Amino acid sequence: MSKLILDAACGSRMFWMDKHNQNVEFMDNRQCFEELPTGHVINVNPTVVGDFRNMPFANNSFYMVVWDPPHFIHAGKTSWLTKKYGTLNQDTWQDDLSKGFNECMRVLKPNGTLIFKWNTYQIAMSKVLNCFSQSPLFGDKRSKTRWLVFMKEV
Repeated sequence: MSKLILDAACGSRMFWMDKHNQNVEFMDNRQCFEELPTGHVINVNPTVVGDFRNMPFANNSFYMVVWDPPHFIHAGKTSWLTKKYGTLNQDTWQDDLSKGFNECMRVLKPNGTLIFKWNTYQIAMSKVLNCFSQSPLFGDKRSKTRWLVFMKEV
């Protein structure tokens, strides 16, 4: 059975109520498990290891894509934040997000929905939206963690 939903940067599946939902393909560019001395547990266990900039899926594969890419460009290479959430390259993050957005749209079925999550702690939402080829339909405009909804234009 084909999966209906793609989580394109699942990390440790933190916002999922059902972390093993059978309708979801969980993808991340890494797989790791580590218990840190701080008590933090890093458990990134995707069903598919892949890069959101170049996804291993056919065009028009999913009804919904959830994309919560790393939000940090400044974090220690061995910090628990980097281990848990990953980081973006501070020199290429705009291009990386642009490629990721285009890939999310490519793998969506016509009229499919992209749900995008972003935290504005280090990079403003306005700068992120400049990386995308279309504007969101609606979303949160005020909190630090933003959820935006896009639809694949046909």
